[in-house]
Parts: sequence; C-alpha cells; structure tokens
Amino acid sequence: MDLGVHIPIFEFDGGTAAIAEELARAGTSAEQAGATWLSFMDHFFQIEPTGLPAEANMMEGYTTLGFMAAHTSTIELGLLVTGVTYRHPGLLAKTVTTLDVLSGGRAALGIGAAWFEREHHGLGVPYPPVGERFDRLEETLRICAQMWDPQNNGPFEGKHYQLAETLCSPQPLHRPNVLIGGGGEKRTLRLVAQYADACNLFASAPQDVAHKLDVLRRHCDDLGTDYDRIRKTVLAGSPDPTAHDDFVEQMAEYARLGVDTAMVMPPGGAPGVWIDTFAPVVPRLAELGSR
Repeated sequence: MDLGVHIPIFEFDGGTAAIAEELARAGTSAEQAGATWLSFMDHFFQIEPTGLPAEANMMEGYTTLGFMAAHTSTIELGLLVTGVTYRHPGLLAKTVTTLDVLSGGRAALGIGAAWFEREHHGLGVPYPPVGERFDRLEETLRICAQMWDPQNNGPFEGKHYQLAETLCSPQPLHRPNVLIGGGGEKRTLRLVAQYADACNLFASAPQDVAHKLDVLRRHCDDLGTDYDRIRKTVLAGSPDPTAHDDFVEQMAEYARLGVDTAMVMPPGGAPGVWIDTFAPVVPRLAELGSR
C-alpha cells in the first residue's frame, strides 16, 4: 500500500505570507517520506467538513499544483477532485496537459461532479442540477480522452459541450491518470468502471469500502472492463502522526480489500513537520501490499 498526501487547509504558521514556503516544505517532506501522491482540493471557499469557515484561506488548485511542480520532482500531482462545473472541459484538458509537461509527466486528472453550491453562487458559476452535472462529467471525460489522443483533433459534439477542434499541442508527456472521486453507486462508480484509472472513496469503515468495491466490480462486469486495472484509493482522514501502529493496523483491513493507496490530510500549522513525523508509516504500509 502506498501513502498519498492531500492538503485541504492553508491556515499555516506565519499567515498568508508563509503559504508558499510551507507548501514547498510539505512537497519536499512528502517526497522524502516516499509518498506517491500529492493533492489539493478544488474549491474557492473553504468547506465546512474541515471545521473551518468559508472565509478561511483557500488556494486555487491548478495554480497551486503548478507551484508544486517546481518544488517537487517525483510525486504525482492532482486535485482531489476537480469540480466539473468550474472549467470548460477543453480548457481543463489543456490545463492538466500543461501541468504534465512542466512537471515532467506527473499530472493526474482527479475529477468529480462538484457539490459546493455556496461557492458556485458566490462566484457566479452556474450550478446545474445533479443529473446534469453527471452528464457534463461524462462528456468531460470523453473530451479529455479525445484531447489526449494525438490521432484525433476532430470535433466533439455533445449535449452540453461542442468543440470544433480537440487540438492539444503539445501532448502530455505521460497521459494523465484519471481518478474519479466519490462513491455514488448508480453513476459515479459506473463512470469509474467505464473511464477511470483510479477511484477515491472515504475510508469510513472497511465494510463500507468493501461494498463500494463490490458495486464497482459489478459495473466493470456489466461494461466488460477490467476491474483490476483500476487503482483503489481511500481518503483516510487526519490521523495522529505519532500513532503509527494504530494507523497501519487500520489500513491493513483496507489493503486486504485491494486498496492501493491511503491518502492522509495534514492539518494546518506546519504540514511539512506533520508529514515528517508521520513518515515512518510509509515502509510499513508498503509491506501490507506484499503479503
């Protein structure tokens, strides 16, 4: 099992002026620890589940990933997850391609149907009904696949998006892995089965994740796609960075289900220091995958 680092909070020691330095330190710490994934949220206001108000610091995701590309060298970079409503899909594919080229082939496309209504209304971003958001998500997945096909620069004609050309030059150095976030059994996991290289679920309980993976397997069977090709990841919260035994024991249950990556969330303050303290779990998690 691998370790991923997901940073949702930007309230750092030293205030706003320290954000860049703390993020660079966190990237260095994550790579030195052996983490394989580094991500941020795709929000413009802070979200309540973090325990912070909307007015708390929040950085734009792809700009932040571009900064991290210059301060890391090996770790995969993505958002957990891009809200489909925030960017036109042709521009999104170009943005992720740019990140991939400038990072040396380390970009991922984490994406979902978006849900935070307040920031949509607050910033004047259209917020269609949930069914339409999922329709747009599927079209966006198709558009990105076409944009990243160097043999197909032709048009795309969808219900919600029409592109006269899907020209994307340069092409990514490495076709970005597509991760779809969420555990919706009817549509989200079907989209994972059809289009994604990875999924992300909440590590709420092993039995919950086992059920979601069973649903995903059934979708793969129905669509004739390969369940085993999909990398399974879970968001494992913000554990006590000193409680290594407890965390490894908890993750062992998910590893037995076939989960490949556990993503943890450093709190505010000094995330690099938190990651350094947590780092000894990385080789122990790797052992779980070899049993």
